[in-house]
Amino acid sequence: MVNILESYAYNNGLKNINPQIKILFAFITLIVSLIAVSPVVPLIIAFFIFLLLFFEAKIPISVYLKFMSIPLLFGVFNIIFMTLFFGISEPWVNLGFLNLIAYKDGFNLGLLVFSRMIGCVSCMAFLILTTPVSELLFLAESFKVPKIVTEISLLMYRYIFVFLEEARTMYHAQETRCGYSGIKKSLKSLGLLISNLFIRSWTRGDAIYLSMQSRGYNGSIKVFHTNNKLGFKPILMILFFESLLLLGVYLTREFQLI
Repeated sequence: MVNILESYAYNNGLKNINPQIKILFAFITLIVSLIAVSPVVPLIIAFFIFLLLFFEAKIPISVYLKFMSIPLLFGVFNIIFMTLFFGISEPWVNLGFLNLIAYKDGFNLGLLVFSRMIGCVSCMAFLILTTPVSELLFLAESFKVPKIVTEISLLMYRYIFVFLEEARTMYHAQETRCGYSGIKKSLKSLGLLISNLFIRSWTRGDAIYLSMQSRGYNGSIKVFHTNNKLGFKPILMILFFESLLLLGVYLTREFQLI
């Protein structure tokens, strides 16, 4: 999944847009989603970003749904949990056969938390799927973040792929030797994989560092970044869109589903 996200970050319909515009849009929209007092606006944000990613960025629906599957699952469990255990008003539904009681105010609170979470995760999905990490780190330097921090962050991000590649290679090697043909063999193979993964990743990382030094690495990594101008029109469009969202937050401040 990490490889897929990185691939679409470099190859999408919005890749040529100034990353500052995308960061501005994502973070302001995220803040609006957080301050919403009803689930309407956060869900509108999530739906709008879905349309933006599908029609403009050309991100396949399957990739987006896979990215959002865990937050959605967690959000559904959150609604159920808060409906059953966070109510203080009159009972809504009495599940006598399970000795549980559902509350309306607990459901409304759970739905609000769910919508906020989905809205915020959608904003982060937009940023991750349309902006490479190297662009984000370059912008961090422009905001006076110490260079050593961005360098370490970039190396850590790179070594995530090294770690995953080693784990995948070892897993496939074990699988071809029937290492996961039974519960006992699976546990033994998993233990061997975990015990050797760190050592192999360390060795692979050391080899990569030596190869970087042989190519002139002196503690500074040069990365490509876009030089698109920060236009005035996109900023006005973002401000207009966020104003509409804030108006929606105000108009739906007393909305409750039940």
